[in-house]
Amino acid sequence: MWKQFLSKLPHKSFQSDSSLDLTHLPPGNNGTGSVNGNSIHRTSSDNVVSSRSTTVKRTASAIFPSSVVTSAEPLLLFKDVPNAEKQNLFISKLNFCCLVFDFSDPNKNSAEKDMKRQVLLDLIGYVDAGTSRFTEPVISASCKMIAINLFRAFPPNTQSGNGGGEAEEEVPVFDPAWTHLQLVYDLLQKFIESSYLDGKIGKKYIDNSFIMRLLDLFDSEDPRERDCLKTVLHRIYGKFMVHRPFIRKAVSNIFYRFVFETDRHNGIVEILEVFGSVISGFAQPLKEEHKLLLSRVLMPLHKPKTLGVYQQQLTYCVTQFIEKEPKLASSVIKGLLRYWPVTSSQKEVMFLSELEEILEATNTAELQGCMIPLFRRIGFCINSSHFQVAERALFLWNNNHVINLMAQNRQAIMPLVLPALERNLQSHWNQAVLNLTQYVKKMFSEMDEDLVLACKKKFEEKEKKQKTMEEKRRLIWEHMETSAAFHPVTRNTRVLVVPVIAPPIAAALT
Repeated sequence: MWKQFLSKLPHKSFQSDSSLDLTHLPPGNNGTGSVNGNSIHRTSSDNVVSSRSTTVKRTASAIFPSSVVTSAEPLLLFKDVPNAEKQNLFISKLNFCCLVFDFSDPNKNSAEKDMKRQVLLDLIGYVDAGTSRFTEPVISASCKMIAINLFRAFPPNTQSGNGGGEAEEEVPVFDPAWTHLQLVYDLLQKFIESSYLDGKIGKKYIDNSFIMRLLDLFDSEDPRERDCLKTVLHRIYGKFMVHRPFIRKAVSNIFYRFVFETDRHNGIVEILEVFGSVISGFAQPLKEEHKLLLSRVLMPLHKPKTLGVYQQQLTYCVTQFIEKEPKLASSVIKGLLRYWPVTSSQKEVMFLSELEEILEATNTAELQGCMIPLFRRIGFCINSSHFQVAERALFLWNNNHVINLMAQNRQAIMPLVLPALERNLQSHWNQAVLNLTQYVKKMFSEMDEDLVLACKKKFEEKEKKQKTMEEKRRLIWEHMETSAAFHPVTRNTRVLVVPVIAPPIAAALT
C-alpha cells in the first residue's frame, strides 16, 4: 500500500502555506491524523475514511493535504537529493510524520510505525547537521508536526494524589508511544538549539499558545517525558527572551492551581528544577516581580502535604533568592514559620532541614527581625515527643554558622532554648535525644557559663512558681468538690466561679 501511495504522489512544485499558525489550532489533538487499526481519522474535519474502501489517491489526500504535498518523496534520503531540494524534502518528511498511530496494540501498523520512526531519525540528523538556515515554511511545518504529535489529552490520573512525605514511592507509568514521542522531543530540542533557527521568525510559531500547551504536558505520568520537557522548556526560555515573562506567569499559575485547588501535579519537581536555573540567572538587584515570585509562589509551596516529593528543589530555589539578596532571609524565615506543620512530624523534619540551609545563607543583621519567634519554635521542636523532630532540632548546633549566629545573639536566644533543654533532661523518653541535649547544654556552658546559670536559675524559679499555682488550683477544685458534696446546687442558686488561667496559657496569650 505504501509503495502504491508514494508512486501516486503528484509531482508539482512546493507552495507553502505561509499563513499557518499554531494559534489557530484548537486545544487537544485537533488537526492531527491518527491511524487506529484499519481506519484513518482526521479530527480536523471529523471524517472517518476507511483505508480498505478508498483509492490510494484518497488515502494520500487524507495524510497529506493537497496544499502541502511536495515533489520530494518523504522516504528519500537527504543525501540522494540536491541541496536546493533538501528543505522541500524536509517539509515532506514533516508532513509524513503528522500521521499519529495508536500504540495501545503493538501489533497494529507495525511496518508504518517503523517507517515513521526512520523518517523522524532522518529529520533529527538533518537538523543536527545544520546545512542551511531554516525558512519560514520549514519552521511553520516543524511546529505543526510537533504540535500534532505532542499536544494531547492525558487519560485520568491512575496515581493517588493523597500521598505525602510518608507515602510509599509511586510506580512510574510509561507511555507506550514513547518510541515516537522521544524522537519528536529530540527533534524539538535540536530545532530550538540550532543556530540556523531565526528567533524573530521562530517566536511567531513558538508563541504563547504553543508554550502553554507545552507546559500542560508536564502533568504527564511518564517521567521520561517530563525530563525531556524540562530540557525543552529551559531551551525555549533561553532562546526567546520575549517569552520569559509569560513563562514565569504561566508556571506561577500552575503552582497556584497545585497549592490552592488540585493538590496534585506530576511535574512540580521538573518545573522547580527549571526555575532554579532561571532564578540563578536573575540580575541583581532583584526586580520587585522576582521578589513577589518568592513570597507569593514559592513560599506557599510549603503548604501541600506532598512537600517531600519536591522539597529538595524548592529549598534550592529559595536559597538562590537569599544568596542574591540576603535581606530576603527574614521574610523567608517568617514564611516558613507561617506554614510550619503542626500535626505532621515528617514535614516538621523537612522544615528543620530547610531552615538549616537558610540559616547558612543568613547573616546576623537579617536574623534580628525574626530571631525571637524562630528560636521559640526551635525550642518547641526540641521538646517534641517525636524523637526524629527533637533530634533534627538539636542537630542544628552541629552547624558552625548556626553556632556563630547564636554566640553573637546569645543574650536573646539562650533564654528561649535553655528551658527546652532542661525539660528534655527531666522528662524525655528517648536516650539519643537525652545525649544530644546534654551535648548542646555543655556547648552553651562553654560559650557563656554565667548566662547559662542565670537562665537555669530563672527556669527553676518559673517551674517552682508554676508548681505552686498548680497546687493552688488543685486545692480550689478540692474545696469546690467538698462544698458541692455537702451543699448540693439547687434550682435558681447562683454560683460564683472565678476563672484561673494557667501560667503557660497566660504566657502564650501575652
